Amino acid sequence: MKVIELKNVFRKDIPIYYRRLYTAIAVIELVNKPEEIPLDFMIEHMPTGHVEITLFLPEKLDYPLVPLKKELKNFISAIDGEGKLPN
Repeated sequence: MKVIELKNVFRKDIPIYYRRLYTAIAVIELVNKPEEIPLDFMIEHMPTGHVEITLFLPEKLDYPLVPLKKELKNFISAIDGEGKLPN
């Protein structure tokens, strides 16, 4: 399983300044076949300085969720660190 890219990333406006809520389409490779999965994710800056990423997957998937969520969180964290998410 590999995350290829996030497409159509859109930031939703919410009044809490330390949370950023996004909607996107994740292109992932499952069993050598790319699939597009719609998802929402939230990036929250905690008071301790830790950044927490929460995923909301609206569809039922025929793949174990724990490794999928781990890979998606790592990918989102990497592109957020590079400044590639919309403000």
